[in-house]
Amino acid sequence: MENFTFENKTKVIFGKETHLQVGREVKEYSKNILLHYGGGSIKKTGLYDRIITSLEEEGIKFHELSGVKPNPRLSLVREGIELCKKENINFILAIGGGSVIDSAKAIATGVLYDGDVWDFYTNKATPEQTLPVGVVLTIAAAGSEGSGSSVITNEDGWYKRPLDTDVIKPAFSILNPELTYSLPKYQTMCGVTDIMSHIIERYFTNVNQTDLTDRLCEAALKTVINNGRILLRDPDNYAARAEIMWAGTLAHNGLLDTGRVGDWATHMIEHEVSGIYDVTHGAGLAALFPAWMRYVKNENLDRFVQFAVRVWDVDLAFDNQEEIALEGIRRFEKFLSEIGMPTSLSQLDIPNDRFDEMAKKCVEFGPIGNLKKLNEADVLHVLKHSC
Repeated sequence: MENFTFENKTKVIFGKETHLQVGREVKEYSKNILLHYGGGSIKKTGLYDRIITSLEEEGIKFHELSGVKPNPRLSLVREGIELCKKENINFILAIGGGSVIDSAKAIATGVLYDGDVWDFYTNKATPEQTLPVGVVLTIAAAGSEGSGSSVITNEDGWYKRPLDTDVIKPAFSILNPELTYSLPKYQTMCGVTDIMSHIIERYFTNVNQTDLTDRLCEAALKTVINNGRILLRDPDNYAARAEIMWAGTLAHNGLLDTGRVGDWATHMIEHEVSGIYDVTHGAGLAALFPAWMRYVKNENLDRFVQFAVRVWDVDLAFDNQEEIALEGIRRFEKFLSEIGMPTSLSQLDIPNDRFDEMAKKCVEFGPIGNLKKLNEADVLHVLKHSC
């Protein structure tokens, strides 16, 4: 086990009707805020009106910036930064999923910086302070409600880049599983895949003696698998949605990182795919992970065998270690198909004519991944074998 420091400043308020507490939580930080959200879905469901009522009851002034897209855009972030500076806004409330939260984090960081916020996403600068951000979560997926991560897409060149620092963790996050009832099945299952991917990226490590976090990862994966299947049959099952929502937060709040070094190569490759083709992150990861697993499995075959046996219940009676590992990958791939996810880039209608460009951009700052360091040729191999 590696040395680690674990800190999580985010206050989590979980359960039914908890979104009605938002005004009371916000007033602890500010009376002049930015309300940040995506399209019209929160207005159609009535969530917008309930949030506004709660804010007004506490005498909170708010300015709105809507229009966040999946794979949130740098141009809107810059617009939000200017709005906050103009109106002396000192708190941002994000209503939505990972894209809205990531955009809010970027705005909050850029307001207190004299340079261009994109500097933080290209390793030219490191943020030291940020405006506080609050969250009302509407989709269990990205885990941004508890993480120190933000991913933004720059339309100039279609670069999708991450920022990772505990400085940007939200001040509070309100998690009401009822708010996810209105999601289409596809979006719910994209979320399930996104959550699993965050766990898998951490699970596949070369660090030895990580039994506790191994078991935590395995428990979280099996919880998401089991409850994802329940939601296929019964999409309004509160208990199943609650389990998945809480798993989504724990998957990405740092707890499962403790004592280990994760991989993250598949995420970096997917960023190039969705940066250009704007696919849903969970779907892109589903299309890439099986190919990555088959390519790197022999780097740590014991871990892939453990994944197969403990998560997918593969029988140790298979002929050899490699066959056990491959059966685990097959069962993972079968589950992805079962929940309606693509298992190849061709299923997402992504052609292969820009693979060279993606591979080159992916290793712009050097090789990616930790289980196996991937260079440009390795990334190209994964992309080609994901078709």
